[in-house]
Amino acid sequence: MTNFNNADVIIVNWNSGQWLSRCIRSIAYYGKDNVEKVVVVDNGSRDGSDAVICPELALDIVRTGRNLGFGRACNLGAHRGRAPYILFLNPDAALLPDTLHTAISFMERPENAGVGVCGAKLIEEDGIVQRHCARFPTPTVLLAAASGLATLFPRLIPGLHDREFDHLSSRPVDHVIGAFYLIRRHLFERLGGFDEQFFVYLEDLDLSARVHQAGYGVFYLAEAVGLHRGGGTSEQVKPQRLAYALESRIVYAFKHFTPASALAVAMVTLGVEPFPRLIRAVSRRSLTDARETGRGFVLLWGRVLRRVFGRSGTKIANSSAIHPAGDA
Repeated sequence: MTNFNNADVIIVNWNSGQWLSRCIRSIAYYGKDNVEKVVVVDNGSRDGSDAVICPELALDIVRTGRNLGFGRACNLGAHRGRAPYILFLNPDAALLPDTLHTAISFMERPENAGVGVCGAKLIEEDGIVQRHCARFPTPTVLLAAASGLATLFPRLIPGLHDREFDHLSSRPVDHVIGAFYLIRRHLFERLGGFDEQFFVYLEDLDLSARVHQAGYGVFYLAEAVGLHRGGGTSEQVKPQRLAYALESRIVYAFKHFTPASALAVAMVTLGVEPFPRLIRAVSRRSLTDARETGRGFVLLWGRVLRRVFGRSGTKIANSSAIHPAGDA
């Protein structure tokens, strides 16, 4: 098998259970002819999912022994392949007939040489099309989300995801979800892969921003159709999920906005956002939601303090110097 027209598939697993097996079987059934290598990076799973086997595929399973975070694990997996394309595929996603072939064929056309990333139409088990494409956020969008205004006035304040786009036709976009993220290897390596400052969430949005900055485009290809459960294994750890998501928002702001805008996003996220979230939990009469929200913010404050004052990790205040940019 030659490397031409092939991709390495990278799957990051963390307690994905049966979903990982389904994902890998779908590659064996529907993508094998276009796959050079399948790398599963297991981030310290405890449910036995790292023991997955598939006789039809030569799996390269990397057991890290601990949770490295999504971006770092993706980078680790990508370094183990050499195919001209890299497909980052979530374990709760699956290929359908011709999903990968259609996407690679699109990227191979000479007129699409300027497309750096290709996404697919992702459907749920019942056939519902997920509206997953996103816009690059501005400080106003993130401040509205943190203050609760975006929830109160959803029609006046556009969110991160492009819900108005029905996802039934192909078009260039700012960003496609990392659940199916096909990128040219030379571009991925040129950009240094995923930024490991992001433990999980927004690392794919940040990469798409850098793809655009490098002069390439991101394309949503509706003709390539795959399955995606959505939610992922992060549903298992709601307080941690909240802390990681908001921490990534702050990191993204310091990386892509002006220092003043980034500081405003951080302050509102850390000091204001807990209150509208707790009010919503109380209005739903959910003690569980309120408790998990509180735990999530305690975790967030701890992680931010460790970034600012701790010895491990990159300080948030210095992150804007890595890829300085104006307000997105």
